[in-house]
Amino acid sequence: MSTVLTVQIEKALKERIIHNLLNTKCGENLYMSSDPTSWSAVIQNWYDESEFFTYGVGAKPNAAVGHYTQVVWYSSYKVGCGIAYCPNQDILKYFYVCQYCPAGNNALTKSTPYQQGEACASCPNNCDNGLCTNSCEYEDLLSNCESLKNSAGCAHELLKEKCQATCLCEGKIH
Repeated sequence: MSTVLTVQIEKALKERIIHNLLNTKCGENLYMSSDPTSWSAVIQNWYDESEFFTYGVGAKPNAAVGHYTQVVWYSSYKVGCGIAYCPNQDILKYFYVCQYCPAGNNALTKSTPYQQGEACASCPNNCDNGLCTNSCEYEDLLSNCESLKNSAGCAHELLKEKCQATCLCEGKIH
């Protein structure tokens, strides 16, 4: 998916600036500059918002941290990035975009975009270079799926439809 996503992003950026062009459940970070910028500098720019973020609390007042939290979001495991050069733009001629799937920045858990602790502590048998590799391909559409599972069980129709990650991804990151 990352290669397809990257091609689609690059195509859309060449045509015009679009935020969330694919109507997917992916998060997206945009960066624009007047000169070419290395990818490491672009991503570092987004990551630098961490200065205004306190784990477990969230953003400092009036601070933007959504780029940072999306970069570090625990369950986003498909990433596609693209760059477009737009010579007809007046100043900002270089447009960089990354999409992260599934999207991070869930309002209910935005202050804890990852689990604190030792790298791969929650996935010791599924770890590569300090990152868990046991991602879930499903998502929960409700915030209380775990408690619903405990009370009603995954055979319940509501859980089958709205809590697929909780019910189908035991032991996986979701």
